[in-house]
Amino acid sequence: MSFLSATLSRVKPSPTIAVTNKARELKAAGRDVIGLGAGEPDFDTPQSIKDAAVRAIAEGKTKYTAVDGIPELKQAICEKFKRDNDLDYTPAQVTVNSGGKQTLYNALTATLNPGDEVIIPAPYWVSYPDMVLLAGGTPVAVEASLETNFKLTPEQLEAAITDKTKWFIFNSPSNPTGAGYSRSELKALTDVLLRHPHVWVMTDDMYEHLAYDGFEFATPAQVEPALYDRTLTCNGVSKAYAMTGWRIGYAAGPEPLIAAMRKVQSQSTSNPCSVSQYAALEALTGPQDFLSANNEIFVRRRNLVVSMLSEIDGLTCPVPEGAFYVYPSIDGLIGKTTPAGTKIVDDESFATALLEEADVAVVFGAAFGLSPNFRVSYATSDEALKEACTRIQRFCASLR
Repeated sequence: MSFLSATLSRVKPSPTIAVTNKARELKAAGRDVIGLGAGEPDFDTPQSIKDAAVRAIAEGKTKYTAVDGIPELKQAICEKFKRDNDLDYTPAQVTVNSGGKQTLYNALTATLNPGDEVIIPAPYWVSYPDMVLLAGGTPVAVEASLETNFKLTPEQLEAAITDKTKWFIFNSPSNPTGAGYSRSELKALTDVLLRHPHVWVMTDDMYEHLAYDGFEFATPAQVEPALYDRTLTCNGVSKAYAMTGWRIGYAAGPEPLIAAMRKVQSQSTSNPCSVSQYAALEALTGPQDFLSANNEIFVRRRNLVVSMLSEIDGLTCPVPEGAFYVYPSIDGLIGKTTPAGTKIVDDESFATALLEEADVAVVFGAAFGLSPNFRVSYATSDEALKEACTRIQRFCASLR
């Protein structure tokens, strides 16, 4: 009998973390590797937020806090939801967690039973299916193709729902594609969900403030108030506020669900880092002007990457509405061979050869549930992006 849990055999390590670690190892060995795998802004955390953390330390705010968040932060989250999303929540409906990943994991662990299904549009963030599996549920991936700009159609959602469906996980703007659902597209999905009252909605709104070209963000409970009582609206400070390492995510939803999530957290990590909570409080209540300034930089980088990758024969690169990713298709490159003799049979072999022969690290599309694609994170410097895209151009041109 194996010493390890049988549940663990159902999941795999995060491919995005694996790619990032591999790039670091090659760099440490002296290779000039450009890593485009990490979903992490290269901006520093704003000074006012760092100052708030220093004050918290100086004031001795370094002890245990309430299990799922200090009252001040919960109140600020309620005000954020009202200000940005026109959603009314009380602090009792709010949970604060050690990163957005824990928020989702707590909810799934608190609600899933064996046989419960969770609908996940593909391409998806790599952790969704594995968190469902760890929690004992069954992930049901539904492919949203390039033809629909990687967006799930209402017909696809309707066809995927069964009497075993418990959750629908929704992410817009999306990781890995950057695709954002318009209000009308979102309303078409919520109309389907209204016909199935046993299905709950889990939104991952982490990229809410990273929206471009006039795209207006909306979240399901905002678009369809009738879903309010069965929606968990999740967000965090990691991406827009350049606070990935601070590990603060949060969510709001029905009190019984929040209480169940609190119970899970009380027996796992207990409270999020106290200092990080005070930093997050400043993030949500302090100056917000850097958000638009950072977005201008992201738009410039996005346009650079899309322009350079679109010049490659056999590669198709849609223009995303938000986040900081592009998700090109390599359909026209399948079957070709690299100068080193590697045949490109799928997106994983493409990404592996690109790293080994061109020193560019990207994440292959199969990790996100839709092939043949790869994900580029453009949350790095213009210089690095130009050089990386030039290398990708040369690599693709060398294929025979």
